[in-house]
Amino acid sequence: MRIYDDIQLDYCDVLLRPKRSTLASRSEVDVTRNYTFKWCPRTLNATGIVAANMATTGTFEIAREMQKQHLMSALHKHYSAEELIQFLKDNAKEFGSNDLLFVSSGVSDADFEKLTRVMDEKLCANICVDVANGYSPYLINYIRKVHKAWPQALIMAGNVVTGDMCEDLILNGADIVKVGIGPGSVCTTRKLTGVGRPQFSTVIECADAAHGVGGMICADGGCTVPGDVCKSFCAGADFVMLGGMLAGHAESGGEMHTKAFQTGEVNMIDDKTCAMKIEEKQYKIFYGMSSQYAQDKHYGGMKKYRASEGKVVELPFRGPIEPTLLALLGGMRSCMTYIGAKRLKDMPKCATFYRVNRQLNTIFGNEQ
Repeated sequence: MRIYDDIQLDYCDVLLRPKRSTLASRSEVDVTRNYTFKWCPRTLNATGIVAANMATTGTFEIAREMQKQHLMSALHKHYSAEELIQFLKDNAKEFGSNDLLFVSSGVSDADFEKLTRVMDEKLCANICVDVANGYSPYLINYIRKVHKAWPQALIMAGNVVTGDMCEDLILNGADIVKVGIGPGSVCTTRKLTGVGRPQFSTVIECADAAHGVGGMICADGGCTVPGDVCKSFCAGADFVMLGGMLAGHAESGGEMHTKAFQTGEVNMIDDKTCAMKIEEKQYKIFYGMSSQYAQDKHYGGMKKYRASEGKVVELPFRGPIEPTLLALLGGMRSCMTYIGAKRLKDMPKCATFYRVNRQLNTIFGNEQ
C-alpha cells in the first residue's frame, strides 16, 4: 500500500488569472480548432465540446443541435444498427457529412457485430469505445481489434485517470483517450467503490502523457458551468464531454413528468371563499448509465455480480437546448479574451491558475 500525497484538485479548486490582452472583443477569438491525429489520417475542424454518449444526452435530437454550433456528439450505444444507419444517412444530407458524430460501442462480441454493420455503410468514421473501467485488458484488446478493422477511423476510448494508461491506449490504436472516473453528476462510482481522482488534476496529467506520445484526451465529466469547460481546455484537454449540462432539455432523452405544488399564495374567489394557488412544473429524468434504472431499461436488469454505480435525478425542464449552447460558447469566448487566447488551441499556453478556497458568492443562492 502507498499514498500519493500530492494535492489533487478539482475544477472548483482553481480560478484562471486574467492577463493583459490585445483582444478588444469576444468576436475576435476563434473557438474552433483544426485537429490532426496520431492514427486517423483525416483532419477535423470543431470546437471540441462533445455531448456524452449517455442515453439522455447522446440523442439524435441533441446531435442535430450540437452540429449547428459546430459542436460534436457521441451517439449512445442503445440505438439499433438500423436506427443509426438511417440517422447517419439523413444527417449527412442535412449537414453535408457526419464528421462531428461518434458511433459508440461497448467491447462485447455483440457490440463489435453491431459496430461492423454500421461501419460497413461508410457513413461515419468516428468511433467511441466506452467502458466504465478502462484499466481492464479487454479494452486494449478491443482497441487493437477496432483499429485493425478500420485503420482510417478516428477512435476515442476510455475511461482512465492516469497518464500511463493514456499512453497504453494511444500506442495501441486510440487517437483520443476519454479521462474521468466518478466526476459525473449522476455517477456514484466514487461513493460505491472508493475509486476515482479529482478531474482537474486528472486532465493535467493525462493531457501531458497523451500529448507526449502524439495522442489527445477528452475530459469526461465534472463540468457544471461554462467556466468549468474553460478550465478544462486550459488544463490541456483537447475535447470536453458534457452530460448533465446538456440534460433536461427538449432534445434530451428521459421521461417527462409534471408535478403540482402549493405556492403558499391564496386566490380569492369571492369575499368569503379562497383557494390555495397551485403551480405546475415540468421535470425530465436524467440517469447514470451504470445505475439500476439504466440496467433495467437497457439490459433487462442488474446482474447479481454488479452493483448500481449511478443515480436517477429529476431535472427541472430547461426548454430548447440552443440557449444553453450559446451561453456555453459565449462563456468560452469571454474566458479567451480575459486570458489573451485568440484561438482555442492557445488556451493552455495562455492559462495561469490560482488555487482558491472559495469561488462564488452564493448569498442569494446558486441560480443565475
